[in-house]
Amino acid sequence: MDYMFEAGFLGTRAPFFMDFVTLIVALLPFLMAFAIWFAKKKMFTLHKASQLILFIVSLIVVGYFEYGVRVGGGFEAFVKESSLSMSFLFGFLIFHIIIAIVTVIWWAKTIIQGMKSDKDGSLPGRASMQHRKDGMRTMVGVFLTSFTGIWVYLFLFLY
Repeated sequence: MDYMFEAGFLGTRAPFFMDFVTLIVALLPFLMAFAIWFAKKKMFTLHKASQLILFIVSLIVVGYFEYGVRVGGGFEAFVKESSLSMSFLFGFLIFHIIIAIVTVIWWAKTIIQGMKSDKDGSLPGRASMQHRKDGMRTMVGVFLTSFTGIWVYLFLFLY
């Protein structure tokens, strides 16, 4: 897996795996919006499948990212070349991680509740309003995770 640490493709000093993960993170809100569009068009099977796929792929990408960071020397190794202070970067990273963890938990809850409601016949139906609210909260979390993740990348590899 040496390719992970070769030069990335976004023109910064980041390794390939960071560029790859950042690209996926940047695309995720748009992919989520498309999955929500399926529900709005009453294509509920495609909505459910796309949400499950996005959730599972996101978890795999996070695992790939974590592996790369650990093998690459940890956060400290990536901070070395940034012109920003370690304390600022660490604080912002913690902020990003908190948002990401809350989002993953909320997204999982939304999927599980949606599957239960689908199984018992209340979705679409009486559970729709709550599912819509949970989905919008998840979407906000995904957007904030993406936004802060892109800034972590920029802080580490551009500034």
